[in-house]
Amino acid sequence: MFELITNADVYAPQSLGNQHLLVCAGKIVYIGAQVPQLDDLLAVQTTDLDGARLIPGFIDGHAHITGGGGEAGPSTRVPPLHLSQFTGVGVTSVVGLLGTDDLTRNPQTLLTQVMGLREEGLSAWCYTGGYHVPVVTLTGSVRSDIVNLEPVIGVGEVALSDHRSSQPSLDEILRLASEAYVAGLMTGKAGIVHFHLGDGERGLSMINECLDRSEIPARVFQPTHVNRNKPLFEQACELTKRGCTVDLTAYPADGTDSGWSAEAAVERYFEQGCDAQKLTISSDGGGCLPSFDAQGELLKMGFARCSALAATFKAMLDNNLPMEKILPLMTSNVASLLRFHRKGQIATGFDADLLVLDASHRIDSVMANGVWQLKQGQQLVKGLFEP
Repeated sequence: MFELITNADVYAPQSLGNQHLLVCAGKIVYIGAQVPQLDDLLAVQTTDLDGARLIPGFIDGHAHITGGGGEAGPSTRVPPLHLSQFTGVGVTSVVGLLGTDDLTRNPQTLLTQVMGLREEGLSAWCYTGGYHVPVVTLTGSVRSDIVNLEPVIGVGEVALSDHRSSQPSLDEILRLASEAYVAGLMTGKAGIVHFHLGDGERGLSMINECLDRSEIPARVFQPTHVNRNKPLFEQACELTKRGCTVDLTAYPADGTDSGWSAEAAVERYFEQGCDAQKLTISSDGGGCLPSFDAQGELLKMGFARCSALAATFKAMLDNNLPMEKILPLMTSNVASLLRFHRKGQIATGFDADLLVLDASHRIDSVMANGVWQLKQGQQLVKGLFEP
């Protein structure tokens, strides 16, 4: 069936004004100012957006799709995430990973979860490894996992400056980066190392040292959670000047004590004149958000949700940040770094991953790979085991 979307105020991410789109077989096959003329014999479903804004689907580059947590005992392990926990909040593409628990959760279950989400209509990939070095793999090495397993695009989240990390040496990190980089060359994949950053005083020093002591391109090193404390964020801004892309976590405005909310961090980033293409935002959905004292004792624990992306996006628009400036942080910037060549933009030949916004900047409808998952606030498609 053809899906005709008319009278859309398109941000692709750049503003295109009022446009009409034709979707077929999961792809955008036409976009233009005139309504395409279609044969009456064709099965066409038409959706008139009546001037509502249409944007690319969010790409969540960091989510614990098998569930995270477990840092306060087995009962605190977060369950695996369901389809609608992504599509219901505007996420049409996701990259899954392992964190602190890369033992009872492993690359086998992560890869299986990726394939299950794909079967249900979501675009999904994953990293190999987890917090600890040597990293856990499926085939015996990082390079082999990336080369031989199609959904695996890099390694992560490898923990630095954190009491939960394996305290890796510089040589170990350089070896990981080399493995990922060469595998990326062999496959055309991203081939990056996605780093978890904790609150340790060393901050981003090890990544800077890697850049100083090797020939590996800066794009291979991507730190995340860089808005968790203010000194770390300032280091991250400087790191972008060396060619690295840094990732903010969509912490809510009331959920940060020593750091910045994602929307506040974005404002500061742009105020400092940093490269707009070197910044991304992810949700950490399914992951735990623990607080520890100086002795490593757990004080409290929360859990992140993928809905934080949509909440951050709305908050930025509410703060009058320009749509064309903030939209790439969750769409085209992510697609560029991760080499998702048909994602992150609204253009002919790209995947039909689309979001409709209401007048209050909330998500009204979601299309993933040409299928309406959410329409006018109603969830049309759910995973097999969802209530």
